Amino acid sequence: MPLGGRSRIITLELSKLDKIVEKPAGEMSASEHWAIYFRYLRDMDKRRKINEILEYEEGIAMANEVLMTISRDQVERARLMSEFKYELDTRTRINDAKREVARNALAEGASIDFVQKITGLSQEAIERLAAK
Repeated sequence: MPLGGRSRIITLELSKLDKIVEKPAGEMSASEHWAIYFRYLRDMDKRRKINEILEYEEGIAMANEVLMTISRDQVERARLMSEFKYELDTRTRINDAKREVARNALAEGASIDFVQKITGLSQEAIERLAAK
């Protein structure tokens, strides 16, 4: 369907792609290449066909490279967020442990100065724990 000479809408019946994917890439139309690429990109059984299309169709190869870059960026972002969450969780556990040590030391009669020295907590934080 032409759209002012600049763009076209191409429709393909996805149910027919099972037959088209069996054709050699050289016998497929450009729209069939794109349809097969989008339909079977994540299908590991069709990886050989996708690679054949990538070698045959430069536009799809370029789009694939952009998609892989975006995917890598998402994987890196997820890794960094996981690392950040781990760091926050670790700091929280350490802080909780320091407060527990402070509570126990105070319960045994340790001075606030001594508790501050062994835990690194502020005097105000230890005083709040002592008041509880």
